[in-house]
Amino acid sequence: MAQEFKLKGVTSLNLKNGEKKEVEVEGVEGGKVLLLKVQDKVHATSVNCTHYGAPLKGGVLTPEGRLTCPWHGACFNVATGDVEDAPALDPLTKYDVFEKDGTVYVKTDEDTLKANRRFLSLKCSAVSNDRVLVIGGGSGTLGAIEGLRGGGFKGGITVLSKEGYRPIDRTKLSKALLADISKAAWRQPEFYKDASIDILEEEVKSVDFSAKKVSTKSGKTFEYAKLILATGGTPRWLPLEGLKGDLGNVFLLRTLPDAQNIVKAVGDNDKKIVVVGSSFIGMEVGNCLASMKNDVTVVGMEDAPMERVMGKKVGEIFRGLLEKNGVKFKMGASVDKATPSKSDASKVGAVHLKDGTVLEADLVIEGVGVAPATEYLKDNSSVQLEKDGSLSTNEAFEVEGLTGVFAIGDIATYPYHGPGGNGSPVRIEHWNVAQNAGRSVAATINNPGSKPKPFIPVFWSALGSQLRYCGNTIGGYDDVVIQGDIEKPSFVAYYTKGEEVVAVASMMKDPYMTQAAELMRRKKMPNKSDLQTGVDILEIGVPSEIKI
Repeated sequence: MAQEFKLKGVTSLNLKNGEKKEVEVEGVEGGKVLLLKVQDKVHATSVNCTHYGAPLKGGVLTPEGRLTCPWHGACFNVATGDVEDAPALDPLTKYDVFEKDGTVYVKTDEDTLKANRRFLSLKCSAVSNDRVLVIGGGSGTLGAIEGLRGGGFKGGITVLSKEGYRPIDRTKLSKALLADISKAAWRQPEFYKDASIDILEEEVKSVDFSAKKVSTKSGKTFEYAKLILATGGTPRWLPLEGLKGDLGNVFLLRTLPDAQNIVKAVGDNDKKIVVVGSSFIGMEVGNCLASMKNDVTVVGMEDAPMERVMGKKVGEIFRGLLEKNGVKFKMGASVDKATPSKSDASKVGAVHLKDGTVLEADLVIEGVGVAPATEYLKDNSSVQLEKDGSLSTNEAFEVEGLTGVFAIGDIATYPYHGPGGNGSPVRIEHWNVAQNAGRSVAATINNPGSKPKPFIPVFWSALGSQLRYCGNTIGGYDDVVIQGDIEKPSFVAYYTKGEEVVAVASMMKDPYMTQAAELMRRKKMPNKSDLQTGVDILEIGVPSEIKI
């Protein structure tokens, strides 16, 4: 039953346009609302991002009413509370807000206030004959199926996933080795059942694009009206003795069973662990395992971790943070082979580097990259795979040469119109990019003829301190402008190509990344020379015009 709740210490709705104010609700323990003013109207919403709970009072509010989370780039429409950009799934709660007798009230009920979010319901009886078939079970699939139902799609939705479980928060596999499906899954099984979304454990064998049919290895055939290819990446084994899957206790990390197997092998901890690859995956899982009191060594070919993507100076910051947690490094190193344990010849016992160094290992985790999972399309005459195995798409993520067939996530090479892009083709292996691409495809299917809404890639990582990142350095960069204290670390790094900022990374500097992404969307980021003089992007007003 809705009732009126007084807001503590607020006597009027006299806010300035663009202002945000978090206020307590009288009589409700922990009850808070966020007041925001956009285009001369005051809105009241729940106060935390529905993704990981970031306080939205620290986010970025734009003149058109986009509220962006300061941590991971989730974006909400303040007029409706609806999700506009990944990675949030549930919308914000919207409250009726009004003045009465010199006091401000919201109208709602106590349970809703305490929930601090609007739980999305996608209940649907699938009354239309149109069927969208989605191949894959990761982040792109999650964005697509929730975007379809949330946008009003009434047709059937079937997901074919060889993993066999509902979409999980894959980012937590490497960050926390989360191995419990009940904690890793975004939604309960009943959520998809109510939404008439079928998630089936099926591995696709082939696609007949002319007949609009998909065949699986179990011998089943599925028809579709629209097809979304979201099969993600296949982690690479090193083609080296003992490291190509030929010894036990050598692991890749991509799926829930991978995490479960690593946790089982680690057991009560106090293990010698070698992580091959100083990528984000390798660094995250190495940091996680070191926190569990294991002896962890990360082996990388570059001079500094993630040097190619993040630059040597920032890579050294990451290295320092992990070393404080006990992680050891062998950088500028090449792996030669792995040899068996003396006590059990079926399992790994040591990793040998080409310089003669021998690293004892109770287990080894390889984080040396992924390849687009498109094996089921290699002999298909209807598509032409790129050299890396990906599929080329247009701005709407529609596969070149095919109508009503979309590719998203790790398998998609798409035109990038963000900073440094100018429509150049890129393939970006980011959780957030895949989910936003899925949402984009859902919007295209729900609104035929509509123009795809572009987005700036956002990424984050747990490396002893939380890293925020937006933009794209795949097209290269030639300098890094760093503002702040790299010793703390509390800094913002601006990656530049010529005078243009193509990417931004930050630690302990929220909401700089979010502000940068909004300025990038409007082509209003200051240039390299401005930043070198100390320009603070938080002091730049976000204009209403969106240009990419």
